[in-house]
Amino acid sequence: MQGKLIIFSAPSGAGKTTIVHHLLNVFPALEFSVSACSRPMRKGETNGVDYYFISVEEFKQKISDEEFVEWEEVYKDNFYGTLKAEIERIWKKGHHIIFDMDVVGGLNLKKQFGEQALSIFVMPPSIKHLESRLQMRETETPESIARRIGKAEVELQTAKQFDTIILNDKLEKAFAEAEKVVREFIK
Repeated sequence: MQGKLIIFSAPSGAGKTTIVHHLLNVFPALEFSVSACSRPMRKGETNGVDYYFISVEEFKQKISDEEFVEWEEVYKDNFYGTLKAEIERIWKKGHHIIFDMDVVGGLNLKKQFGEQALSIFVMPPSIKHLESRLQMRETETPESIARRIGKAEVELQTAKQFDTIILNDKLEKAFAEAEKVVREFIK
């Protein structure tokens, strides 16, 4: 059975991961798509759960072997992508796939799967709000926060290209709206 794809995209710190985890607990028919990346594993991450961690060379080989549905080089030699095998694995179980990905990847997936995919943009209340969320994580340097905020300002311009925009100013409200949109799409 070929299921549907639900794509959550947002600038870093907008709350998309929190919303995706909530939906995974609410809908048993959803399964998370694990992306591949070429960056080193961070403390607390698990290969095959958080990402499929592969070397830059292996990533480039998989690109030339056309093993990705979509991929991008986010920063120099820092690749992220969705493996075709991951989508097939989840569909074989009869599940729908939920993605937590950056804006470019989300739009690329939507373009490829059309009506079979629902693209959702999680909108932060403001850039200031985003900045304070990133600072509260305590995993970012001032330089990386500045880089992410610069990228966020560009990403916010793409929101209208998504099927739905969910404003995440109050988490419970964002959860309820996400549940409603996903429920309507998968039924």
